[in-house]
Amino acid sequence: MKKNYRLTISYDGTRYQGWQKQKKTSDTIQGKLEEILKRMQPLYGNRRGEEAEAGLVSEDSVRPDEIQVIGAGRTDAGVHAKAMTANVFLDITIDEEGLKDYLNRYLPDDISVDAVKIASDRFHSRFQALAKTYCYSLYCGDAKPVFDRKYVTILEHRPNVERMRRAAEDLLGNHDFKAFCGNPKMKKSTWRRIDAVEITEDGDYIRIYYRGNAFLQNMVRIMTGTLLEIGFGRMPTDAIPGILASLDRTQAGPTAPAKGLCMMEVHYD
Repeated sequence: MKKNYRLTISYDGTRYQGWQKQKKTSDTIQGKLEEILKRMQPLYGNRRGEEAEAGLVSEDSVRPDEIQVIGAGRTDAGVHAKAMTANVFLDITIDEEGLKDYLNRYLPDDISVDAVKIASDRFHSRFQALAKTYCYSLYCGDAKPVFDRKYVTILEHRPNVERMRRAAEDLLGNHDFKAFCGNPKMKKSTWRRIDAVEITEDGDYIRIYYRGNAFLQNMVRIMTGTLLEIGFGRMPTDAIPGILASLDRTQAGPTAPAKGLCMMEVHYD
């Protein structure tokens, strides 16, 4: 009998083409997870364990569409995650700890399954998420951030953070974020709710935390690029209401690089 397993996953997205599985590449987070689970199924599947031990079943006997890892979000290529939530239905003989150990044994070193627990059959990692928190990390010091270079965007100059904070207040609430969407062919609703934007300073590091009910493609990176334009004085502090009203991507700032972005948490009841 299949059970719904809830996974908490962290990953360094540097060498991956995002979360979502793609036909043209195997270098996605979802693809790596499903590949390992497909190999596991003949060994630990409830109705196949004895046959696998006898050599009567191979991993090719498991159809790929039998296993689907559903993520709470679809991070872009190069984006990282500290705590992505996912769920997958499996009919296996090993317990949650055994599943976690198996996955971590065979996953690459830049992907980790940090927790596994059995959820209700009705749990859906994406549809039941109430909000998500992302962090965008910036560095503006003189010395090279050698050990953080894959996880921060390096700035030549320090922006005016107070200007950025004032402007960020205009992002809060429910808005049509079409101007902050990286997909010009988006047909679904581009209305989203931003609950909080917090900008912190820690020495040479500036971090922008965004919490919202959902985010459009590249939305966090475009908001970050826009706030930086304001911080550098290239846009006025009251620019965001006009950008939102325009529904025009060209009115917003540039898309900040992927490497500075990390999914921090998915919020549920």
